Amino acid sequence: MKKQILNYETLLKITGAISATRDPEEVVLLTVQSVKTALGVKGCALFLVNRKSHELELAGAYGLSDNYLNKGPLSAMQSISASLREGPVAIYDVTDDPRIQYPEEAKREGIFSILSVPIQIHGSIIGCLRVYTSEPWEFVLDDLNFVQAVAEITGMAIEMARLNRGLKNSIEVLKAMRVKEKV
Repeated sequence: MKKQILNYETLLKITGAISATRDPEEVVLLTVQSVKTALGVKGCALFLVNRKSHELELAGAYGLSDNYLNKGPLSAMQSISASLREGPVAIYDVTDDPRIQYPEEAKREGIFSILSVPIQIHGSIIGCLRVYTSEPWEFVLDDLNFVQAVAEITGMAIEMARLNRGLKNSIEVLKAMRVKEKV
């Protein structure tokens, strides 16, 4: 029961902070820090899909080493790709699962289990939120629901922040055009 209350409190904290920011990078950092802390896990990372290269690009992480984060490109087609097509994927043992693209690096990092949840906007997958544990972890429905809710809220927040940034850029362009017209 205490864990569930903590997750609700974390969800409230995340949504409150997200609604107060217009910066996508800040949204990502707040998300990964909050999920790691709420679940008491080794780390959390948020990846966005590069539509041209089909690679997952790290948007932000917390609790993971630079060596692990820079281990090599993550293919959206290889790296737990089912989470981008079919929904959440929980991997109990990274050393014994063919869906892991870099199992040796995960083992060196001290990662044992991973939960990967897609981030969607308007039905399109834009990335994934991953939770990393240092001990065997059988993710239960409460864990899954919590991470999935955070992923959906984060997806909406990233989209709103991007739209806001685009709107500001458009306004600046229009202002510059008006100045040129007056000259």
